Amino acid sequence: MYGIKVENYGGPEVLKLSEISLPNPSPNEVLVKVKAIGVNFVDIYQRKGLYPEKLPFVLGREGAGVVEAVGSNVSSVKVGDRVGWAGTMGSYATHVLVQEESLVRLPEKISFEEAAAILLQGMTAHYLSHATYPLKPGDSCLVHAAGGGVGQLLCQMAKMRSAFVIGTVSSQEKAELAKAAGADAVILYTQEDFALEVRKITHGKGVNVVYDSVGKNTFEKSLDALAIRGYLVLFGQSSGPVPPFDAQILNAKGSLFLTRPTLAHYTKTREELLERANFVFDTLLSGKLKLRIDRTFPLAEAREAHNYLESRKATGKILLIP
Repeated sequence: MYGIKVENYGGPEVLKLSEISLPNPSPNEVLVKVKAIGVNFVDIYQRKGLYPEKLPFVLGREGAGVVEAVGSNVSSVKVGDRVGWAGTMGSYATHVLVQEESLVRLPEKISFEEAAAILLQGMTAHYLSHATYPLKPGDSCLVHAAGGGVGQLLCQMAKMRSAFVIGTVSSQEKAELAKAAGADAVILYTQEDFALEVRKITHGKGVNVVYDSVGKNTFEKSLDALAIRGYLVLFGQSSGPVPPFDAQILNAKGSLFLTRPTLAHYTKTREELLERANFVFDTLLSGKLKLRIDRTFPLAEAREAHNYLESRKATGKILLIP
Protein backbone atom coordinates (compact mmCIF):
# COMPACT_ATOMS: atom_id res chain seq x y z
CA MET A 1 0.00 0.00 0.00
CA TYR A 2 0.97 3.65 -0.35
CA GLY A 3 0.21 6.63 1.84
CA ILE A 4 1.04 10.30 2.28
CA LYS A 5 3.38 10.38 5.25
CA VAL A 6 4.35 13.39 7.39
CA GLU A 7 7.78 12.97 8.97
CA ASN A 8 8.23 16.61 10.03
CA TYR A 9 5.71 19.41 10.54
CA GLY A 10 5.67 22.17 7.94
CA GLY A 11 4.32 23.31 4.59
CA PRO A 12 2.91 21.15 1.79
CA GLU A 13 6.47 20.13 0.86
CA VAL A 14 6.58 17.76 3.87
CA LEU A 15 3.92 15.53 2.30
CA LYS A 16 5.57 12.41 0.89
CA LEU A 17 4.08 9.47 -0.97
CA SER A 18 5.58 6.45 0.80
CA GLU A 19 5.30 2.68 0.49
CA ILE A 20 3.89 1.16 3.67
CA SER A 21 3.40 -2.43 4.81
CA LEU A 22 -0.19 -3.57 4.38
CA PRO A 23 -1.58 -4.08 7.91
CA ASN A 24 -3.87 -6.81 9.21
CA PRO A 25 -7.01 -5.75 11.05
CA SER A 26 -7.23 -6.34 14.80
CA PRO A 27 -10.42 -8.02 16.14
CA ASN A 28 -12.52 -4.81 15.98
CA GLU A 29 -10.93 -3.27 12.89
CA VAL A 30 -11.76 -3.28 9.19
CA LEU A 31 -9.25 -2.95 6.35
CA VAL A 32 -10.68 -0.76 3.60
CA LYS A 33 -9.39 -0.26 0.08
CA VAL A 34 -9.75 3.49 -0.35
CA LYS A 35 -11.57 4.85 -3.40
CA ALA A 36 -11.86 8.57 -2.52
CA ILE A 37 -10.40 10.80 0.21
CA GLY A 38 -11.70 14.09 1.59
CA VAL A 39 -9.23 16.97 1.99
CA ASN A 40 -10.03 19.25 4.94
CA PHE A 41 -8.54 22.18 6.83
CA VAL A 42 -7.96 19.90 9.82
CA ASP A 43 -5.40 18.09 7.64
CA ILE A 44 -3.50 21.36 7.22
CA TYR A 45 -3.61 22.02 10.97
CA GLN A 46 -2.15 18.55 11.60
CA ARG A 47 0.46 18.91 8.87
CA LYS A 48 1.64 22.16 10.46
CA GLY A 49 1.63 20.73 13.98
CA LEU A 50 -1.18 23.01 15.23
CA TYR A 51 -3.01 19.78 16.08
CA PRO A 52 0.03 17.63 16.89
CA GLU A 53 0.25 13.93 16.09
CA LYS A 54 3.08 11.58 16.96
CA LEU A 55 5.59 11.71 14.08
CA PRO A 56 5.74 10.12 11.58
CA PHE A 57 2.09 9.65 10.64
CA VAL A 58 -0.11 9.20 7.57
CA LEU A 59 -2.35 12.22 7.08
CA GLY A 60 -6.08 12.35 6.42
CA ARG A 61 -9.27 11.65 8.37
CA GLU A 62 -12.05 11.11 5.82
CA GLY A 63 -12.75 8.76 2.96
CA ALA A 64 -14.80 6.05 1.34
CA GLY A 65 -13.99 2.66 -0.11
CA VAL A 66 -14.59 -1.09 -0.16
CA VAL A 67 -14.10 -3.48 2.75
CA GLU A 68 -11.14 -5.76 1.97
CA ALA A 69 -10.73 -7.64 5.27
CA VAL A 70 -12.45 -7.71 8.68
CA GLY A 71 -11.31 -8.50 12.21
CA SER A 72 -12.57 -11.54 14.09
CA ASN A 73 -15.13 -9.58 16.14
CA VAL A 74 -16.57 -7.52 13.27
CA SER A 75 -20.21 -8.28 12.48
CA SER A 76 -21.80 -5.16 10.97
CA VAL A 77 -19.85 -5.14 7.67
CA LYS A 78 -18.37 -7.79 5.42
CA VAL A 79 -15.83 -8.01 2.61
CA GLY A 80 -17.10 -6.14 -0.44
CA ASP A 81 -19.30 -3.67 1.43
CA ARG A 82 -19.15 0.01 0.46
CA VAL A 83 -18.33 2.18 3.47
CA GLY A 84 -17.35 5.70 4.51
CA TRP A 85 -15.78 7.32 7.58
CA ALA A 86 -14.81 10.69 9.03
CA GLY A 87 -12.29 10.92 11.84
CA THR A 88 -9.89 8.03 11.20
CA MET A 89 -6.25 9.06 10.85
CA GLY A 90 -4.27 7.57 7.98
CA SER A 91 -6.87 8.13 5.27
CA TYR A 92 -4.48 9.66 2.69
CA ALA A 93 -3.63 6.15 1.53
CA THR A 94 -4.58 3.30 -0.76
CA HIS A 95 -5.72 1.28 2.29
CA VAL A 96 -6.74 2.25 5.82
CA LEU A 97 -7.66 0.47 9.05
CA VAL A 98 -10.92 1.76 10.53
CA GLN A 99 -12.63 0.79 13.78
CA GLU A 100 -15.90 -1.00 13.01
CA GLU A 101 -17.85 1.50 15.14
CA SER A 102 -16.52 4.40 13.04
CA LEU A 103 -17.78 3.08 9.71
CA VAL A 104 -21.04 3.92 7.99
CA ARG A 105 -22.40 1.86 5.14
CA LEU A 106 -23.05 3.83 1.97
CA PRO A 107 -26.51 3.90 0.40
CA GLU A 108 -26.51 2.32 -3.04
CA LYS A 109 -27.00 5.63 -4.85
CA ILE A 110 -24.23 7.49 -2.98
CA SER A 111 -20.92 7.33 -4.87
CA PHE A 112 -17.53 7.00 -3.19
CA GLU A 113 -16.72 10.56 -4.27
CA GLU A 114 -19.95 11.94 -2.80
CA ALA A 115 -19.40 10.11 0.49
CA ALA A 116 -15.81 11.32 0.84
CA ALA A 117 -16.93 14.83 -0.05
CA ILE A 118 -19.82 15.15 2.37
CA LEU A 119 -19.33 13.04 5.48
CA LEU A 120 -17.00 15.25 7.50
CA GLN A 121 -18.27 18.61 6.28
CA GLY A 122 -21.92 17.54 6.17
CA MET A 123 -21.90 16.12 9.69
CA THR A 124 -20.06 19.25 10.84
CA ALA A 125 -22.78 21.46 9.36
CA HIS A 126 -25.38 19.22 10.99
CA TYR A 127 -24.00 19.37 14.53
CA LEU A 128 -23.39 23.12 14.27
CA SER A 129 -26.95 23.92 13.16
CA HIS A 130 -28.78 21.18 15.06
CA ALA A 131 -26.83 20.76 18.31
CA THR A 132 -24.13 23.34 19.20
CA TYR A 133 -26.59 26.17 18.60
CA PRO A 134 -29.85 24.54 17.45
CA LEU A 135 -31.33 27.09 15.10
CA LYS A 136 -35.03 27.90 15.49
CA PRO A 137 -37.43 29.59 13.08
CA GLY A 138 -36.77 33.32 13.24
CA ASP A 139 -33.18 32.98 14.47
CA SER A 140 -30.47 34.84 12.59
CA CYS A 141 -26.98 33.48 11.98
CA LEU A 142 -23.72 34.63 10.41
CA VAL A 143 -21.81 31.99 8.46
CA HIS A 144 -18.19 32.84 7.69
CA ALA A 145 -16.63 31.40 4.51
CA ALA A 146 -20.16 30.81 3.24
CA GLY A 147 -18.91 30.01 -0.26
CA GLY A 148 -16.63 27.19 0.93
CA GLY A 149 -17.36 23.51 1.48
CA VAL A 150 -18.76 23.61 5.03
CA GLY A 151 -20.19 27.08 4.48
CA GLN A 152 -22.44 26.07 1.60
CA LEU A 153 -23.74 23.04 3.48
CA LEU A 154 -24.26 25.05 6.67
CA CYS A 155 -26.22 27.75 4.82
CA GLN A 156 -28.51 25.08 3.38
CA MET A 157 -29.09 23.40 6.75
CA ALA A 158 -29.74 26.75 8.44
CA LYS A 159 -32.43 27.46 5.86
CA MET A 160 -33.91 24.00 6.50
CA ARG A 161 -34.38 25.21 10.08
CA SER A 162 -36.02 28.47 8.88
CA ALA A 163 -33.24 30.78 10.07
CA PHE A 164 -32.23 34.09 8.50
CA VAL A 165 -28.75 33.52 7.07
CA ILE A 166 -26.02 36.10 6.49
CA GLY A 167 -22.85 34.85 4.82
CA THR A 168 -19.38 36.36 4.49
CA VAL A 169 -17.25 35.61 1.44
CA SER A 170 -14.01 36.80 -0.12
CA SER A 171 -15.10 37.22 -3.74
CA GLN A 172 -18.10 37.85 -5.97
CA GLU A 173 -17.88 34.29 -7.30
CA LYS A 174 -18.22 32.92 -3.78
CA ALA A 175 -21.02 35.39 -3.07
CA GLU A 176 -23.05 33.76 -5.85
CA LEU A 177 -22.36 30.31 -4.38
CA ALA A 178 -23.49 31.46 -0.93
CA LYS A 179 -26.69 32.91 -2.37
CA ALA A 180 -27.35 29.68 -4.26
CA ALA A 181 -26.91 27.83 -0.95
CA GLY A 182 -29.66 29.95 0.60
CA ALA A 183 -27.90 32.92 2.20
CA ASP A 184 -30.41 35.78 2.58
CA ALA A 185 -27.63 38.38 2.61
CA VAL A 186 -23.97 38.19 1.65
CA ILE A 187 -21.09 40.42 2.79
CA LEU A 188 -17.74 40.68 1.00
CA TYR A 189 -15.57 40.85 4.10
CA THR A 190 -12.54 41.84 1.99
CA GLN A 191 -14.31 45.09 1.07
CA GLU A 192 -16.69 45.76 3.98
CA ASP A 193 -16.65 45.75 7.79
CA PHE A 194 -18.80 42.68 8.30
CA ALA A 195 -19.72 43.54 11.91
CA LEU A 196 -21.11 46.90 10.84
CA GLU A 197 -22.94 45.35 7.90
CA VAL A 198 -24.50 42.72 10.17
CA ARG A 199 -25.78 45.48 12.45
CA LYS A 200 -27.32 47.27 9.46
CA ILE A 201 -28.96 44.10 8.15
CA THR A 202 -30.38 43.17 11.58
CA HIS A 203 -31.49 46.74 12.41
CA GLY A 204 -28.91 47.05 15.16
CA LYS A 205 -29.70 43.81 17.00
CA GLY A 206 -26.90 41.54 15.79
CA VAL A 207 -27.26 37.82 15.09
CA ASN A 208 -28.11 35.02 17.51
CA VAL A 209 -25.08 32.97 16.46
CA VAL A 210 -21.88 33.32 14.46
CA TYR A 211 -20.44 30.14 12.95
CA ASP A 212 -16.75 31.01 12.56
CA SER A 213 -14.26 28.71 10.83
CA VAL A 214 -11.75 31.48 10.11
CA GLY A 215 -10.44 32.23 13.60
CA LYS A 216 -7.77 34.87 14.13
CA ASN A 217 -8.83 37.34 11.42
CA THR A 218 -12.55 37.34 12.24
CA PHE A 219 -12.76 36.61 15.97
CA GLU A 220 -13.09 40.12 17.41
CA LYS A 221 -15.57 41.36 14.84
CA SER A 222 -17.54 38.12 15.17
CA LEU A 223 -18.11 39.06 18.81
CA ASP A 224 -19.18 42.54 17.69
CA ALA A 225 -21.75 41.02 15.29
CA LEU A 226 -23.62 39.15 18.04
CA ALA A 227 -26.87 40.05 19.74
CA ILE A 228 -27.14 40.15 23.53
CA ARG A 229 -26.51 36.61 24.87
CA GLY A 230 -25.43 35.51 21.40
CA TYR A 231 -23.25 32.49 20.65
CA LEU A 232 -19.87 32.51 18.94
CA VAL A 233 -19.27 29.00 17.64
CA LEU A 234 -15.59 28.87 16.71
CA PHE A 235 -15.12 25.63 14.79
CA GLY A 236 -11.98 26.33 12.76
CA GLN A 237 -8.94 28.56 12.36
CA SER A 238 -8.11 28.83 8.69
CA SER A 239 -6.46 32.23 9.29
CA GLY A 240 -4.60 31.04 12.38
CA PRO A 241 -5.43 30.36 16.05
CA VAL A 242 -7.20 32.98 18.14
CA PRO A 243 -4.74 34.56 20.62
CA PRO A 244 -5.49 34.49 24.37
CA PHE A 245 -8.09 37.06 25.42
CA ASP A 246 -9.74 38.38 28.58
CA ALA A 247 -13.02 36.54 29.21
CA GLN A 248 -14.44 39.80 30.59
CA ILE A 249 -14.86 40.82 26.93
CA LEU A 250 -17.78 38.37 26.70
CA ASN A 251 -19.55 40.26 29.49
CA ALA A 252 -18.77 43.70 28.07
CA LYS A 253 -20.12 42.81 24.63
CA GLY A 254 -23.43 41.41 25.87
CA SER A 255 -23.07 38.33 28.14
CA LEU A 256 -21.94 36.33 25.13
CA PHE A 257 -21.26 32.60 24.89
CA LEU A 258 -18.14 31.12 23.28
CA THR A 259 -17.60 27.48 22.37
CA ARG A 260 -14.89 25.65 20.42
CA PRO A 261 -16.52 22.40 19.25
CA THR A 262 -15.17 19.51 17.23
CA LEU A 263 -16.95 16.78 15.25
CA ALA A 264 -15.49 13.96 17.37
CA HIS A 265 -17.42 15.18 20.43
CA TYR A 266 -20.67 15.30 18.44
CA THR A 267 -20.30 11.77 17.03
CA LYS A 268 -19.09 10.24 20.28
CA THR A 269 -21.72 7.51 20.31
CA ARG A 270 -22.61 5.15 17.49
CA GLU A 271 -26.18 6.49 17.58
CA GLU A 272 -25.03 10.10 17.08
CA LEU A 273 -22.72 9.14 14.23
CA LEU A 274 -25.47 7.30 12.38
CA GLU A 275 -28.02 10.05 13.05
CA ARG A 276 -25.78 12.69 11.48
CA ALA A 277 -24.52 10.51 8.62
CA ASN A 278 -28.04 9.34 7.74
CA PHE A 279 -29.37 12.91 7.78
CA VAL A 280 -26.63 13.96 5.37
CA PHE A 281 -27.18 11.00 3.05
CA ASP A 282 -30.99 11.29 3.13
CA THR A 283 -31.06 15.02 2.36
CA LEU A 284 -28.47 14.58 -0.39
CA LEU A 285 -30.46 11.79 -2.03
CA SER A 286 -33.73 13.72 -1.73
CA GLY A 287 -32.19 16.79 -3.38
CA LYS A 288 -32.74 19.01 -0.32
CA LEU A 289 -28.96 19.22 0.16
CA LYS A 290 -26.72 20.16 -2.75
CA LEU A 291 -23.06 19.09 -2.79
CA ARG A 292 -20.37 20.87 -4.75
CA ILE A 293 -17.12 19.02 -5.52
CA ASP A 294 -14.59 21.59 -6.70
CA ARG A 295 -11.55 19.55 -7.76
CA THR A 296 -10.02 16.10 -7.51
CA PHE A 297 -6.31 15.34 -7.39
CA PRO A 298 -4.43 12.03 -7.63
CA LEU A 299 -3.21 10.84 -4.21
CA ALA A 300 0.39 11.48 -5.27
CA GLU A 301 -0.50 15.18 -5.75
CA ALA A 302 -1.50 15.80 -2.12
CA ARG A 303 0.90 18.76 -2.00
CA GLU A 304 -0.94 20.45 -4.84
CA ALA A 305 -4.28 19.77 -3.15
CA HIS A 306 -3.07 21.44 0.06
CA ASN A 307 -1.70 24.42 -1.86
CA TYR A 308 -5.07 24.81 -3.56
CA LEU A 309 -7.04 24.58 -0.31
CA GLU A 310 -4.77 27.07 1.45
CA SER A 311 -5.05 29.52 -1.46
CA ARG A 312 -8.71 30.06 -0.44
CA LYS A 313 -9.69 29.63 -4.10
CA ALA A 314 -11.69 26.46 -3.51
CA THR A 315 -15.43 26.75 -4.12
CA GLY A 316 -16.37 23.33 -2.80
CA LYS A 317 -14.89 20.04 -1.69
CA ILE A 318 -11.42 18.86 -2.69
CA LEU A 319 -10.79 15.14 -3.09
CA LEU A 320 -7.78 12.87 -3.48
CA ILE A 321 -8.19 9.74 -5.60
CA PRO A 322 -5.77 6.80 -5.03
